Parts: sequence; C-alpha cells; structure tokens
Amino acid sequence: MTSSPIIILVLLGLLLLAVIFVIELYNKLVKLRNRFKNAYAQIDVQLKRRYDLIPNLVETAKAYLSHERGTLEAVVAARNTAASASVGAAATPGDPSAMKKLGGAESLLGGSLGRLFALSEAYPDLKANTTMLSLSEELASTENKVGFSRQAYNDAVMLYNTQREVFPSSLITSAFNFAAAELFVIEQAEQREPQKVSFA
Repeated sequence: MTSSPIIILVLLGLLLLAVIFVIELYNKLVKLRNRFKNAYAQIDVQLKRRYDLIPNLVETAKAYLSHERGTLEAVVAARNTAASASVGAAATPGDPSAMKKLGGAESLLGGSLGRLFALSEAYPDLKANTTMLSLSEELASTENKVGFSRQAYNDAVMLYNTQREVFPSSLITSAFNFAAAELFVIEQAEQREPQKVSFA
C-alpha cells in the first residue's frame, strides 16, 4: 500500500520534468525568433538609409545624363518598389512571400544602380563631381553594411529554422505554430553567369 504514493510522486515528478522541458524548448524558440527579427531590423535601418541616398544620387546624375532619362527613371522606379517591399518585410520579418518580394525588388534595384554607375563611367565630368563621389562612397559603405546585416539575419534564420525542425522541438513548433522563416536572398544575374576568361 505504501508503494502507491511513491508511484504517484514519481509520475508527478516525471510530469513536472516534461512540462519544464517543453517550457525550455518553447522559450528557446521564442528567443531565436526574436533574434532573427532583431537582425532584420538592422537590415531595415541600412535599407532605409540606402533608399534615402538614391534620390540624391539620381538628382546629381540628372544634370549630366539628361538624355539618359530612361536609366534614371528605372533607378527611381526600382528604388520605390524596393522601399515598398521593405515595408512589407519589416512588418513580418521571415515571412516567405515578403522576403522573396524584397529579394526580387532588391535584385532589380541593384541591376538598375549598376547600369547607372556603368553609364556614369562614360561621363568624366560626372565621375569627377564631388557630390557624386561622396554619394557613391556613402552608397558603397551602406551596401557593405546591408551585406553584413543580411549575413547576420540569414545566420539567425538558419539557427531558428534548424531548432524548429529538430526533434523534439518539431513537436512544439507544430503545436505552437512556429512558422519557418525565409532567408533574405538577393539574386544577381551577373553572379549566376560564368565569368569569361580570355588568354588572347
């Protein structure tokens, strides 16, 4: 008869350990989710800075590239699209559709900025303009910061996604609706194409 209270105490102890284990896993997932959201906030700061620099860059180039209106308009349109996509991604960092939309918009913006800088190479007066030089340096610095912030975000997303997929966390993620987070990938066509090397 005395073994019955011992069995009940052991079962209660095991139940308590199981509850503590579930709470620990849940809290770990929450911390990892908050970490990648914070990492995205760092990207957002840099993207906003970049979006603010682009109109100044276009205005400076406009005086020299008046007959290249299409390129300038493409840069402005791509900037506006990217800024809009950034607002959506900032509202729900990690959301697959928002992150893919932002990645696509950033790819278009990068391509149009690349065409603008390639075009500016043909205009020595524009290349020598101190405002253009200053804005180009600021933009390059911001691009580097975006790259570092993006790497930190992608690392945080990878940790979160890995934790939510491993057992026994996977049981908790489905029960408490911890959705997978999307990486921030910017596709650039020139990076996908093989480099041509000539030994002529």
